Amino acid sequence: MNPDAPAGLDPAIAAQRLRDEGPNELGVSQRRTVLNMAGDVVREPMFLLLMGAGSIYLAMGDAHEAMILLGFVVIIMAITVLQERRTDNALEALRDLSSPRALVLRGGETLRIPGREVVRGDVLLLAEGDRVPADGLLLQAHELATDESMLTGESEAVPKQLPAGQVFAGTMVVSGQGMVRVTAIGRHTELGRIGQSLQTIGLQASPLREEMARLTRRLVVIGVALCVLLSGLFWLLRGGWLEAVLAGITLAMGILPQELPVIMIVFLALAARRMAVQQVLTRRLNAIETLGQTSVLCVDKTGTLTQNRMAVAALSAAGQTLDTQALSPDSLPEPFHELIEYAVLASEIEPHDPMEKAFHRLAGTQLENTEHLHPQWTLAREYELSPELLAMSHLWRDSGKAQDVVAAKGAPEAVADLCHLPDAQREQVAAQAAAMADRGLRVLGVAKARHRAERDWPEIQHDFDFEWVGLVGLADPLRPEVPEVVAQCRRAGIRVVMITGDHPRTAAAIARQAGIESDGVATGDDIAAMDAATLARRVAAVNIFARVKPQQKLALVEALKAQGEVVAMTGDGVNDAPALKTAHIGIAMGQRGTDVAREAASLVLLQDDFSSIVQAIHRGRRTFANLRQAMVYTLAVHVPIIGLALLPVLFGLPLVLAPLHIAFLELVIDPACSLVFEAEEGDADLMERPPRSTAEPLLSVAHVALSLLQGGLVTAAVVGLYAGLLDQGVAASQASAVAFAVLVLGNAVLILPSRSSRQGWRVLWVGLTAVSGWVLGATLLALLAITSLPLLSAPFGFEPLALTQWLLTLAVGGSLLLPFQGSKWLVGRLQAGGRSR
Repeated sequence: MNPDAPAGLDPAIAAQRLRDEGPNELGVSQRRTVLNMAGDVVREPMFLLLMGAGSIYLAMGDAHEAMILLGFVVIIMAITVLQERRTDNALEALRDLSSPRALVLRGGETLRIPGREVVRGDVLLLAEGDRVPADGLLLQAHELATDESMLTGESEAVPKQLPAGQVFAGTMVVSGQGMVRVTAIGRHTELGRIGQSLQTIGLQASPLREEMARLTRRLVVIGVALCVLLSGLFWLLRGGWLEAVLAGITLAMGILPQELPVIMIVFLALAARRMAVQQVLTRRLNAIETLGQTSVLCVDKTGTLTQNRMAVAALSAAGQTLDTQALSPDSLPEPFHELIEYAVLASEIEPHDPMEKAFHRLAGTQLENTEHLHPQWTLAREYELSPELLAMSHLWRDSGKAQDVVAAKGAPEAVADLCHLPDAQREQVAAQAAAMADRGLRVLGVAKARHRAERDWPEIQHDFDFEWVGLVGLADPLRPEVPEVVAQCRRAGIRVVMITGDHPRTAAAIARQAGIESDGVATGDDIAAMDAATLARRVAAVNIFARVKPQQKLALVEALKAQGEVVAMTGDGVNDAPALKTAHIGIAMGQRGTDVAREAASLVLLQDDFSSIVQAIHRGRRTFANLRQAMVYTLAVHVPIIGLALLPVLFGLPLVLAPLHIAFLELVIDPACSLVFEAEEGDADLMERPPRSTAEPLLSVAHVALSLLQGGLVTAAVVGLYAGLLDQGVAASQASAVAFAVLVLGNAVLILPSRSSRQGWRVLWVGLTAVSGWVLGATLLALLAITSLPLLSAPFGFEPLALTQWLLTLAVGGSLLLPFQGSKWLVGRLQAGGRSR
């Protein structure tokens, strides 16, 4: 196939050019290399403390201990880099998905591909709302205009006309349609030469991140203060400044909360990756934390609640009404031929809109080989739908004819207004439209007009002398899963609000089928006539809004937000972008949505499916719940580390922990938090609870109290057992091995009750994931190795444990499960008592 043919590039040639010339990217890599990640690890406080401890061991002449500690440094660095790499891979996949999509012609077929796969010579099809993926020359244009402000700074749209019209990568199509042959991609585009880059997905400032930063800062201050205090006490009580500094470093390593920000980023990134598998693209990671707070879900009707598979179901013309769903080919009665003829003429020649496709399908089966189809006519002028007039018109020219033909379609009341119908006929049209709408049909009015070819075209549609033709009712079946999903939202305390441009009766009928309850229906005209106070009262009670214009969606979102609601909202058009951006969570339709809507949104549905929105909300709730449990666990396991570093110094006992022991514990804590808790399915009733309040912190006083209580239980058990063994004359090396084993085992056992906030023994085992089993198993095997094998136990200062000592360790560590559960019950009762007061 000739690459220059209008059918577009041959797919094989396109694939070869992609290999030869590379992807359509600007050449600015935002992906961090392994070296960059390693450099970040080297600057971490934990790494610096480990290196400092190793240097002290060398100064003390203990090169063997220093080398072992260095080995742990390498292991921790490798695990951290792998963890970062995993997170980076997740974000990179999201960046690829969130890049602009392109509609191209290849081999005569229309394909939707990622913008990065566009190659030089591709033929692009552009429409209103598209982001132009590459520089190109116009082949066809119909009222095409682009916003080039990102290149020129000029806010006015730039009309694009033949011949020699050009479009540029990164600009936005604000009106019209066009066909473009790509002349430059990536760094060779105008955008690439200027040196700008595409938007990226990143973790911006958010309440959750700010809360985490505050908690981290407080713990760092406490850690530094205790480190200085312990070093001073050690030097005063025991002497030896190097040993004192080493003890202080050990305590600082035990307190530093370096896991907290890492855990948060890993949780959000992996949640976004899991949502992408469910066909929900997260463009802003902060949206995941907000999802769990969603209290109002505003959805449009077509394509979200319904299947977006329009079919003409009913026709009304010349005083007759016809149900078309049982028609056989070529059986449409003559009185309805003109109605379908003008419905097609008022539609695009190659439509993308499901309604217009339905008109073309019906005409293809019923009007074939009749005088009502006009492939030889030329579309000379198009009058667009506008917020002021919900109708559009096409002016057609047949060469040699004295009159042009004008076809209009739109909201029945708008088309009736164009026709200047008398009041009696308007009432009749309104009654017919209402009867169709009560069946859940989307109703459009159709009109026709003539215009002398030699005269100038009017500027507005009202200047044509339109005649009424009839009504068309289109069926768009409700998605079968919608009623159950709406019921699930109701159980989850999420209010579902339908906002549509359809007739109020159509909206009410679909809402009834979906299970959306409402105190009446409010229209766009109603909204326009309301002041702020009246609108606030109406949005509190009404869940169905019909005949709503795009700019009125913004008013509805702001009214809901003013009442303290957390609003998620769907949209697909250019004019939906302000409302999507204003909503707490903007949700763009990936299939029928425009690039403008996708870029304004926080989430993009790769499949326009209502159920995937609710799945995303569930994922947001689950991620937040798991993150909270991980944080409670992390704080709890640091308490006994601090106790074992501090108490032996205060009571004159041999030290148990050294930097090497802290490094081993870090290898236990990080996988437990990042792998075990992130993989948890969460409580079964997550979607039976009301949305989380915006004022609710990640860690409340009750959560911190639970962490301190559970950590205190482990501390008491470990220190008490250690002191008791020493008192009985057990060697310090064996006593410390038992104490350390109980510490690790206690932390492992604590994972079980920490997986859920619910009380009861059953929750300890229900839903235990394979990841939990692997982490717990690996922890116990590693503990067994360092306390039983002389080669590994010697660096830790341990003597291999006898069977009786192992049994004692297992008994003490396992028995902690009972007080762990008791502490959850106690804190839960205290919290419930505080709420009741």
